[in-house]
Amino acid sequence: MRVKSARREVPALGFPKAARLLKTDEFSSVFSLRPLRRSAHFVLYMRWREEAPDTPADATPHEGRIGIVVGKKHAPRAVTRNLIKRQAREMFRQRREALAGWDFVLRLTRRFDKGTYTAAAAPVLNTLCQTEFAQLFDAAEKAARKRRAFDDKMEGS
Repeated sequence: MRVKSARREVPALGFPKAARLLKTDEFSSVFSLRPLRRSAHFVLYMRWREEAPDTPADATPHEGRIGIVVGKKHAPRAVTRNLIKRQAREMFRQRREALAGWDFVLRLTRRFDKGTYTAAAAPVLNTLCQTEFAQLFDAAEKAARKRRAFDDKMEGS
């Protein structure tokens, strides 16, 4: 999808509803599996999604989707929670094609140290989140490639 600007066509960089986990059942089905990877503050869960009958109309059947859980217990300030969610959505959006067919849940599991990250949206916190998300989604891409290679091998047999 492209958006026309005054000068040229620009690719749409939105994050559509079809790319999000919205229902409790969708979150539960991903949470029921063992976590794919942990970082210092986050856990990433990953589940292969078969074609589901309740797939949104604007979604392709195997489009990657993500749900983000950032509770007040671990991030008491709304500014911090929103920063984390924005960073996670952007990292996922950039890698969405490589992660097609998978549902993910990213959950904050540990509080950030108040002494180190004094401001709610400190640039240091922003950088740390980006680094941790990159590690988690690199592992997810590796697992997705491994699954595709296995599926291709099984189809070839």
